[in-house]
Amino acid sequence: MLLAFLAILAGLALLVWSADRFVDGAAATARHAGMPPLLIGMVVIGFGTSAPEMVVSAMASLDGNPGLALGNAYGSNITNIALVIGLVALISPIQVHSQVLRKELPLLFGLCLLAGWQLLDGNLSRADGWTLLAVFAVVMAWSIVQGMRKDPDALAADVDTELLEHPMPLGKALMWLTLGLVLLVVSSRILVWGAVTIAQSLGVSDLVIGLTVVAIGTSLPELASSLIAIKKGEHDLALGNVLGSGIFNTLAVVGIAATIQPMAVEAVVLSRDWMLMTGLTVALFIMGFGFRGRQGRINRLEGALLLAVFFLYTGYLVSTVLA
Repeated sequence: MLLAFLAILAGLALLVWSADRFVDGAAATARHAGMPPLLIGMVVIGFGTSAPEMVVSAMASLDGNPGLALGNAYGSNITNIALVIGLVALISPIQVHSQVLRKELPLLFGLCLLAGWQLLDGNLSRADGWTLLAVFAVVMAWSIVQGMRKDPDALAADVDTELLEHPMPLGKALMWLTLGLVLLVVSSRILVWGAVTIAQSLGVSDLVIGLTVVAIGTSLPELASSLIAIKKGEHDLALGNVLGSGIFNTLAVVGIAATIQPMAVEAVVLSRDWMLMTGLTVALFIMGFGFRGRQGRINRLEGALLLAVFFLYTGYLVSTVLA
């Protein structure tokens, strides 16, 4: 048991470090390739911060633990909105300027509805997984089209500033890109082994472990990058990390896991976890979109409410384990 706990701690630490190196290397490489800043922000950084969730869920499915994979994906979305956005907004209210983000908010809500529809029969089949991956391909194509736009955008300005402040030679960028990806796989394997071992020892379901320990751990890159962005006043980059990650988790992470290993889904996933994930997405949409000419803004009170939801939800999951 002690070895499993140490594996989780070591796996999470290495996962966060390698994910950060991977995203930095990928963004710098894209910059050298002449990719527009908006495209780097939407695709490379937004989706790249979800690399830990993708690798962990793929490893879990390959090992025959699809519940851990699904819990990781949905739990990460809940953590990203309730914990990451909540904490960031509590530190500094988030101003939403980017038109792209206002398009991604309703898109994420629509994807939540698709996910709920697939859960209704209590099963995620390979066909469901391929459907999610097909939709993900369409979303990626849309993101590329949006990212190639020449119109001024706040997210593009934030990314451009960040890349100019931290230039990286192409050779170093490729090194971090490759090393980060390799270490992501290694750390994910260590983390999944530790999580599954503890779950089996305590008689806890893989789903709950995925929704709590693993989800929080794999969301640390989004938390770190969002806190750094908000400290620099790059509000749209902070929110963009979370939205890009949410889209990636809902489509690619669950899609890859289901195509590797079809899974039976407990009814509680739909009534508890999916409902909360969708409800938080709607709340984020209402707070961040901005209606009747009002600029979208997530204030400190709303941040505190999001944090309260996160701690109540996590506390409830822990109580089900201790009961």
